[in-house]
Amino acid sequence: MDLSIELSFYPLQDGYKGPILELIDQLSREGNIRVVPNRMSTQLFGEYDLLMSALTRLMKRSFEEHGTAVFVAKFINSDRSPRT
Repeated sequence: MDLSIELSFYPLQDGYKGPILELIDQLSREGNIRVVPNRMSTQLFGEYDLLMSALTRLMKRSFEEHGTAVFVAKFINSDRSPRT
């Protein structure tokens, strides 16, 4: 099953941009996940199990490395990626 996620990440610390950019970079390095960052959120597209596994692992890493943070996500059970 395909999945689309709109993800926002709010590290509760000064210098919050670094952890956000780091997370986007880590997501971009995952295989078979399309990552489309914009000014408000990051959109993720791919196969359900791959996306959820990567998101679980990288959220945990973010909490461990950067402390308290808020993640806000919307999930759609289809590929809603913009076609170019």
